[in-house]
Amino acid sequence: MTTIHFIGAGPGAADLITVRGRDLLARCEVCLYAGSVVSPEVLSWCRPGARLVDTAPLDLDGIVAEFQRAQADGHDVARLQSGDLSIYSAVAEQLRRLDQLGIPYTLTPGVPAFAAAAATLGRELTVPGVAQTLVLTRMSGRASAMPEGEKLAAYAATGATLAVHLAIHVLDAVVAEALPHYGPTCPAVVVFRASWPEERVIKGTLADIVEQVRQSPPERSALILIGPALDVGDFRESALYSRDYDRRFRPTASGKGA
Repeated sequence: MTTIHFIGAGPGAADLITVRGRDLLARCEVCLYAGSVVSPEVLSWCRPGARLVDTAPLDLDGIVAEFQRAQADGHDVARLQSGDLSIYSAVAEQLRRLDQLGIPYTLTPGVPAFAAAAATLGRELTVPGVAQTLVLTRMSGRASAMPEGEKLAAYAATGATLAVHLAIHVLDAVVAEALPHYGPTCPAVVVFRASWPEERVIKGTLADIVEQVRQSPPERSALILIGPALDVGDFRESALYSRDYDRRFRPTASGKGA
């Protein structure tokens, strides 16, 4: 029976796809890929002779029609989407259609953009005593509005590290909501296409990041990161590796361990 395999392609670099995702691409007779956001290099893992379908110009009905065509042909499908499937992937509506049609599917996670951006910056986004929460959010856009209760200012009030997706076109609004809670000297970074060959990083603060981006604006696929954890030198080290921290695999001299 035909199976649709949804695969998180990762942030861009072909070698940042998971082993499971790579192996599924090598096996499936059909690959549907989001050509506007998936790097062409990732397609190098596809099975030789596989039918490749760029879904960028297709609406949902067109994508479902491709699923049905593969089902009629008895072919498995690799449905390749950028980043990780769990956020901002529009997977939910595709799965609902497949459930209605009785076509089985699997989901394979991918490396998310915020993780790739953190690696590019050489930063941990949760630093002891500074920030222990990462908020993944976005701003309202044409594709979908934000629910009434989900306001960026409310998340900013917590002092957490913010990873704001799909919002580079309203960077000024993002800064306006964050500024009262973090202050003008708070680090703010825009990472454009993390892990792609054209990757670009714009570092600044809430006071100047808008102007910096205006001088050299990225077109799309940019992630906005805000929070003190992005540029902190003096912080309390975690107790995890402390000599006095009892844990199961490294008991202290007292003989105790957790």
